[in-house]
Amino acid sequence: MTSATQRSISDEIAQLHTTAQPGETRTRLDFAPYRSSVLRHPTKQPLTVDPDDVELAAPVFGQSDVDPIEADLTLHPQGEPIGERMVVTGRVLDAEGRPVRGQLVEIWQANAAGRYVHKRDQHPAPLDPHFHGAGRCLTDDEGRYRFTTVKPGPYPWRNHDNAWRPAHIHFSLFGREFTQRLVTQMYFPGDPLFPLDPIFQSITDETARQRLIATYDHDITTHEWATGYRWDIVLTGSHGTPMEEDTDG
Repeated sequence: MTSATQRSISDEIAQLHTTAQPGETRTRLDFAPYRSSVLRHPTKQPLTVDPDDVELAAPVFGQSDVDPIEADLTLHPQGEPIGERMVVTGRVLDAEGRPVRGQLVEIWQANAAGRYVHKRDQHPAPLDPHFHGAGRCLTDDEGRYRFTTVKPGPYPWRNHDNAWRPAHIHFSLFGREFTQRLVTQMYFPGDPLFPLDPIFQSITDETARQRLIATYDHDITTHEWATGYRWDIVLTGSHGTPMEEDTDG
């Protein structure tokens, strides 16, 4: 990225942050530096529909329950994935700090080289034949989830010249029914790409943005096996975790 381009993006983000309303903690739907939000954000009022009808057309779990091994993305019958093995764990809480039990938590991510197992991801980074990049689990009685995976790499995303996404993991959480779905992203501490990432910066409140960043936890780290990160998700309230809207990157 040229210094001129970098200054232009930084200046545009700074200007939009200046115009933010006090306490604006939600992800902005129409955030000009994030091109997809301009093209894809809702422009009309939502329609009221019968939730029972929606449920009939919604996805389902499948024929079997969620197996505990689905929470370990490093398991592969033919070998281990390449990269920094890590454990990501935390609690899913409501606005009052109470655990949300039995919550379906799904994650998906790029591999250590910053590439997804997806036909639309064709940038010249290697695919890892031993890493599929997706997992799921159910929260326990204390609202805890836990995944074993590898740390994802940053990747280019063509939003602007020399645009790179910070390393992140996508999270999807389902409530009691499939119409209750929240999607967000978890980031890693100290990433130098934060100031230049319009998706991260589309949350204009600094305190709210920090709630998207996991904390390294040495108590979760396992000797000669995996590093550990802790990230709690608060579903509602003034300390809620910022959630994505209908755009994605």
